[in-house]
Amino acid sequence: MISDFKGKTAVLTGAGSGFGLECARLGARLGMNLVLADVQQDALDKAAAEMTAAGAQVLAFRLDVSKAAEVEALGAAVFARFGAPHFVFNNAGVGAGGLIWENTLKDWEWVIGVNLMGVAHGVRVFTPMMLDAARKDPAWQGHIVNTASMAGLLNAPNMGIYNVSKHAVVSMSETLYQDLALVTDQISASVLCPFFVPTGISQSHRNRPDGLEAVKPTRSQLIGQAMSDKAVGSGKVTAAEVAQKVFDAIAANQFYVYSHPKAIGSVQTRLEDILQARNPTSPFAHKPELGEELKKALREA
Repeated sequence: MISDFKGKTAVLTGAGSGFGLECARLGARLGMNLVLADVQQDALDKAAAEMTAAGAQVLAFRLDVSKAAEVEALGAAVFARFGAPHFVFNNAGVGAGGLIWENTLKDWEWVIGVNLMGVAHGVRVFTPMMLDAARKDPAWQGHIVNTASMAGLLNAPNMGIYNVSKHAVVSMSETLYQDLALVTDQISASVLCPFFVPTGISQSHRNRPDGLEAVKPTRSQLIGQAMSDKAVGSGKVTAAEVAQKVFDAIAANQFYVYSHPKAIGSVQTRLEDILQARNPTSPFAHKPELGEELKKALREA
């Protein structure tokens, strides 16, 4: 159980917006040292200025989490400035939609690079550092939080590439939790599975890197983008509320963190499909009009 955050160091990827930014704000209020990493320089500068003004010790680092060497450089910079971090929030993520066969190779490389390999690099770089700190000090405690999504527990149509990446993050996080439990009682892990929350996720394409540019979007991708914009924009739970849930989960050593606990009913239905070997239930079973709207839009193409 971790109750004292003051003076502890947190590394946050995707710190310029959304959950990363709100977790950083909470960390600043709790008196933490903050390592802010983001691919978007202007958002990073703004976040760093805000946290510094709030009294936090800040290390700002521009970073593309999909690049192994850049995450390794981040690790070295963190260790040089603050030592091993107590908390790592592998939070950076991008969204992409469309029918799964319409995703280009570049779409796959971009989304898997950020959503999956970005988390893998964070786990690979920081966990050994944290374990070493724990071995040297029996009182040292740490926690790793990986941001997945309810799309890591469900498979809504027309957003397959995102689903695939987030299912992999849930799997990696569950394995990390079990692996850590084998070797230490001082460090644990959580997975954050938000549903639709107003963040910058639906506008991820703004940070798509050179070399992985999108081709002209297909009809299904435009429809997916519009539905995502609407769902994310109308979310009732705020990113700040989710950040508080994350810190509460760390304090309670709670693994699964949900922004919308009621949405878990759909996960139960999916698991029952698996247990009973029945064909997948429509994820729109509770809101059939949404499914009909999507089907109509796609079949009109």
